[in-house]
Amino acid sequence: MNIKRTIVPIIAIILASFNLRPVITSVSPLLGTIRESLDMSAATASLLTSLAVLCMGLFTPLAIKLANRWSIERTIAYSLILIGLATAARFFAYSSWVMLLTAFLSGIGIAIVSPLLSGYIKEQFSNPSRIVGIYSLALVVGAALGSGLSLPLNNMFHSWQVATASWAILALIAICFWWKPIEHKEIATPNQNTLDRDIYRKHMLTNQKAWLLTGFFGIMAFMFYTIMAWLPPIAENMGYNKRDAGMMLTLLTVAQMPATFLVPILNNRFQHRAVWLLGCSALELIGLLMLLFSYNPWLSSILIGLGAGGLFSLGLTLPIDEAKDIQEASFLAAMTQSVGFVFAALGPFFVGLIRDFTGNFTTAIIGMIIMVIAMMLIQIKIGNQKKPINHSVHIKKTTF
Repeated sequence: MNIKRTIVPIIAIILASFNLRPVITSVSPLLGTIRESLDMSAATASLLTSLAVLCMGLFTPLAIKLANRWSIERTIAYSLILIGLATAARFFAYSSWVMLLTAFLSGIGIAIVSPLLSGYIKEQFSNPSRIVGIYSLALVVGAALGSGLSLPLNNMFHSWQVATASWAILALIAICFWWKPIEHKEIATPNQNTLDRDIYRKHMLTNQKAWLLTGFFGIMAFMFYTIMAWLPPIAENMGYNKRDAGMMLTLLTVAQMPATFLVPILNNRFQHRAVWLLGCSALELIGLLMLLFSYNPWLSSILIGLGAGGLFSLGLTLPIDEAKDIQEASFLAAMTQSVGFVFAALGPFFVGLIRDFTGNFTTAIIGMIIMVIAMMLIQIKIGNQKKPINHSVHIKKTTF
C-alpha cells in the first residue's frame, strides 16, 4: 500500500484541524489579563471570540470561489499561512485593535479551511466517515490544547502575547504537509467546470434537505458556543466556586472527544443516522434539564459534552454523505457552515442579554431547551442517509 497516498493525507487533515480552534480558545483563559493589559471593555473583549466565529460564517462562501481558482490543496495552504501570520502577530499586540485584527484575519482563514477539508475528505477517501471522525476529534483536541495550555504558557514566558502567539507553530507544521502536495498540482482555470458549479449552486439553494442540514448545523453550533461561553457562570450561579465551574467546562470538553470520534463511525456501520442524531440531542436535552433544576451539573456537563461531540461530528459528516462529489460536498459544507456560524455567534450574546434582563439563567436555559427540541424536529425531517448516487465525474480515492 502506498503510504504517501494513505498516511500523509490523514496527517495533513489532522494538522490542519489543529489550527482551526486554538486561536479562539487560547484567548478565553487569558481574557482577564488581556483586558487589564490593553484596557479593554468587556464588550470589546467579547469580540475576540465572537468576531472570529462571525467571520467563520460570513467568509465561508469565499472558500468555494478560491478553491475553484487555485484548487482545494493550494487554498488550504494559503489559508493556513493566513491563520499562522494572524496568530504570530499577537506577539506584537500592545493595543486592542491589533488583537481584534488578528481575530478577524484568523476567522477568515478558518472559514476557508473548514468546508474545504470536507471536500478534500470526499475526494481522497472511499470511506469518509472514519476520516471525519479523526477530523472532528482533531478539532476538539486543538480546542482543548488552546484552552488548557494558554495559562501554563503565560506563566512560563510571563507574557500573554507570547502565549497567544505561540500557536502559530501549529500552522507552520501544517503548511509543511499542505505545501508539498500542491507543487505539482494543476491549477484549475476560473472557467473549469463552470456549468457544473452553477448547477450545484442552484440545486443546493433550492433544495429542501440542504436547508434542513443548514438549520441543523446552525442550531447545533448555536448550542455549542452558547454552552461553552455560559456553563461556568451558570455553575457559579448555582453556588459553585470559579475553580469547580471551570473544571465543569473542562469535563464537558473531555466528554466530547470519544463521542466526536466514535459517533460517525458507528453511524456509518449501522446506517441509522436519525437514531444517532436524536440520541445525541436527547443527551443535550437531559443535561439542560438537569441545569434547569440545578441538579448535579457535573453529570450534566458529561451528558452535554457527549451530545455536543456526537452532533458536531455528524454535522461535519452530513454534507459528505449527501453530496455526490467533491464540488457538491464543498459547496454544501460551505452553505451549512456559513449560516451556522453566523447564527452561532449570536448565541452567547442573546443569553447574556436575557441574563441581564431577568437577573438569572432560568429563562435562558428554557430557551436553549426549546432550541434543542426544534433541532430534534429538524433531525426527524432529515431522516436516514440514502444510498450513494453515482456521478459521471470519476475521482481517484484512497481506501482507509
